[in-house]
Amino acid sequence: MTKVSKLHRGWAEDPEYRQAYDELAPEFALAQTLIEARTRADLTQAELARRMQTTQSTVARLESGRIHPSTRTLERIARATGTHLRISFEPA
Repeated sequence: MTKVSKLHRGWAEDPEYRQAYDELAPEFALAQTLIEARTRADLTQAELARRMQTTQSTVARLESGRIHPSTRTLERIARATGTHLRISFEPA
C-alpha cells in the first residue's frame, strides 16, 4: 500500500496539482485548527459533538474540510472546547 504522503510528494511536482493544493491551504489550516482545539480539550469527536449538540459525523466532516463552518458553528466549537474564537484579516 502506498502512503498518501508519498503520493502527495509525487503529485506536488505537477504545477496544476500544486496550484490547486495551494489554493486549498486556508481550508486545510482551518481543519487542522479545529482538530487541534478538540485534542487540546482532550475530547473525542463524539464528545465534542455532544457538547455542540450535533453528531459525530458532522464533527468529522468539519475536521476533514468537507464542509465550511459558519461563524456560529465556529463559536459553538470554541465554547465546547473552552477556547475563544478570533477571526482576523491579514495582509496578503
